[in-house]
Amino acid sequence: MKYVITLTLLFFSLHIFAQKPCDYSTNVTDSLGTYKSTKEYIINEKNFAGNSSYIFYSLALTDGLPTLSVQLIQKSKDFLKANCFDKNSKLFLQLNNGKIITLVHIDQENCGTMLRDDKGFDNRVNTGIFMFMKDSFEELKSSPVSMMRIKYLTDTEDYILKKEFKSELTNEIYNPETYFIDNLKCIE
Repeated sequence: MKYVITLTLLFFSLHIFAQKPCDYSTNVTDSLGTYKSTKEYIINEKNFAGNSSYIFYSLALTDGLPTLSVQLIQKSKDFLKANCFDKNSKLFLQLNNGKIITLVHIDQENCGTMLRDDKGFDNRVNTGIFMFMKDSFEELKSSPVSMMRIKYLTDTEDYILKKEFKSELTNEIYNPETYFIDNLKCIE
């Protein structure tokens, strides 16, 4: 009887601690090569005084090259400042273990797109694609991220990554600190 109980407890503990399966928005292999991309994941969300901003991550693997896509969405009735990405833009990730990981933007200038919705809000959508530096994967897989700094063409902004938050946009729970620990396996 003890053997059955022990076996049952072992089975349930393995199920609880099992890794989550990868959730891809795109997974294609054709004559041109392979491309897979994870679904977008909210990393940061701010809602204050009628202004909203959201930052989404998604990981992609294009013919063996891993990249991080960062999408910034701003919504306001006031003026929205354009933060542009260029070849000198960088994304810095400060890990809980004190190390800093640098990701370099691809050589493509992008200032985003401005859209006006039917409620009179201006919406700016900007996407930057960043490449991982050699040997940064192991650090990102082993330590949570506490802060993110984005260096734009003319400005730099810092974002504190929370351990967990409930999104007002989707009403779901997100864990930005452990995004890389949970998802880098999807593009290896």
